[in-house]
Amino acid sequence: MEKRELHITIKQCKEGNTEAFRSLVMAYHNMVFSLSLKLLCSESEAEDAVQDAFVSVWENIHRYSSEKGKFTTWLYTIATRICLDRLRHHKRTIPLPTDETTLQNHLTGTNLDKNLENSDFVSIVKVLTLGLSLQQQLVFTLSILENLDSNEITAITGLSAEKIKSNLYVARKKIKEELILLGYEN
Repeated sequence: MEKRELHITIKQCKEGNTEAFRSLVMAYHNMVFSLSLKLLCSESEAEDAVQDAFVSVWENIHRYSSEKGKFTTWLYTIATRICLDRLRHHKRTIPLPTDETTLQNHLTGTNLDKNLENSDFVSIVKVLTLGLSLQQQLVFTLSILENLDSNEITAITGLSAEKIKSNLYVARKKIKEELILLGYEN
């Protein structure tokens, strides 16, 4: 959604226009789902988190101001907090042997750039993030999987640039160790 169109849509949402909100949801659903799936490693949990995130956006749209930052940063912040709350209250998902097989197949496949199915991607993320703390998983997901810069990650998480760098370093190190244990040594 273009900046001007987004500004108009948000203004309409603040006025209670549900059609404008529907277009906002359609424009950003995939972004929020992608983040939620990477953090929660469950399609059904991710869908629930997306729904909760957009309910929160609707209820709090009057608090959003473009002067405070980009809409996507605000939306990522809401979705991230919802996912972290879910992670804190649910038992952590442990990878299964089939998850490790999916990762092995992906790493040894001839076309590493192919699109992964959600279930394959979930399996890979479960294996890679197994030994990470929630904070490390969050920083890794936002930085590496969502490709956000450290300023945006700071705005979303409230962590200092130093904390982000430290968590990312540890996350990468642990993931590299996991890959080596699985026989991938590149």
